[in-house]
Amino acid sequence: MKTDHVSQTILDNPDVVLIGGGIMSATLGIMLRRLNPELTIQIIEGLPRVALESSNAWNNAGTGHAALCELNYTAQAADGSVDISKAAKINEQFETSKHFWGWLVEQGIIADPQSFIRSCPHMSFVWGEENVEFLRKRHAAMSQSHFFQSMEFSTDLPTIGKWAPLLLEGRTSTEPIAATREPNGTDVNYGLLTTQLINHLKSLGNVELALETKITNLTQKDGGWSISLAGGKTIQAGFVFIGAGGGALPLLQKSGIPEGKGFGGFPVSGQFLVCNNQKIVEQHGAKVYGKAAVGAPPMSVPHLDTRIIGGHKSLLFGPYAGFSPKYLKSGSNLDLFKSVKPDNLGPMLAAGRDNMPLTKYLINECRKSHTERCDMLRGFFPAAKDEEWKLIHAGQRVQIIKKDAERTGTLQFGTEVVASADGSLSTVLGASPGASTAVSIILQVLEKCFPKELASNHWKSRLAEMVPAYGINLAEDTAAYAQFGEKSKKLLQI
Repeated sequence: MKTDHVSQTILDNPDVVLIGGGIMSATLGIMLRRLNPELTIQIIEGLPRVALESSNAWNNAGTGHAALCELNYTAQAADGSVDISKAAKINEQFETSKHFWGWLVEQGIIADPQSFIRSCPHMSFVWGEENVEFLRKRHAAMSQSHFFQSMEFSTDLPTIGKWAPLLLEGRTSTEPIAATREPNGTDVNYGLLTTQLINHLKSLGNVELALETKITNLTQKDGGWSISLAGGKTIQAGFVFIGAGGGALPLLQKSGIPEGKGFGGFPVSGQFLVCNNQKIVEQHGAKVYGKAAVGAPPMSVPHLDTRIIGGHKSLLFGPYAGFSPKYLKSGSNLDLFKSVKPDNLGPMLAAGRDNMPLTKYLINECRKSHTERCDMLRGFFPAAKDEEWKLIHAGQRVQIIKKDAERTGTLQFGTEVVASADGSLSTVLGASPGASTAVSIILQVLEKCFPKELASNHWKSRLAEMVPAYGINLAEDTAAYAQFGEKSKKLLQI
């Protein structure tokens, strides 16, 4: 689904301005209009269509990050034990997203859930005795939680070959291998989901979308915000949300709020190999994740990934990290340099000093030839041929550099909600798991910016309709986990 035409309709004094036409803004817009149907909302997007950057299907993994297969979410301690707390938290957040999406289907906002979400097994795959033992311990630890009880573990070659035939095709090494398989994984097209949500918002009235519209400045004024647009127009808004992905940091800096001081950003670009032999594509039907290379950022965990994009089945492998100073795929090569300010210079220099392995890793990644990239692929699919795979450029991600009292600055992975003290402006910084946990992230925005409204019975009841598990610890309440999970599975047809 595409936006029909370029829109330039701009409200002069909207109650809410959503900057960026991605999954974060779309989710917040739907929630706010349900909580208060009288709100007027202006969506501002700099590109010709919504969902062209991080939310676009080709610019993210589309995994539906539920921590089922991503090994970087389960750290191993020095004593060999595996900590699954981060995985459990992310899994719970993705469940919350599915509950909300199920409500969207229930309300008719999403007519066909298969348009954006499909069932797809999630697997972890490793080789070498040490890694096999790690995966065994990880599975044992995760099996203790009801979040992961349906996960299977195997070192048996025929079993692994049945789960994912390509992993064994051409494999001659006698090195031990192991895999886990979670049948309840998903493949999610966040671009299509975002487009449908924004199209629904536009249909409600008092919601306008302005495309190809750039913001030049944000100024706090009379308890709200004055927003300057390229071309000279200025609008006033009571609340501003910056959901601009990698472009959020420069706009946060323009706002001048004290809470945004000290933040920096480190851009990382992604590349994928895409298979051009459809016979091979049809043999694979899972998302298979491995272990990240030493020094690699978490977003660079390698995976052999079945995707459904535009109704067409594709097979991707990667990502291969690269470096570009751009904060958005459509951004400027000056983005990184322009973001350096007196308040974040120290943190950014400290983060650079303390993350030399990451810098070396990125340099080595950029130097790789096509054959060397395919050699990495052959760790997963030994029979892969160079000529049957082509390289595509995916999206940009900006990792947070945050001021730290002890170390001056630290590079952080994940996402962080930043809001002004008066709650009139908020943004989301960071990357993965990002879109998969969008509902939980937007709930944080509501808590920070609308605490009085959230305390009212009206908002509580409306929020309970949209997110039935809000305020419930699904890790402890197994009955609620099963009840809400079963309902969302039926509604989403997964």
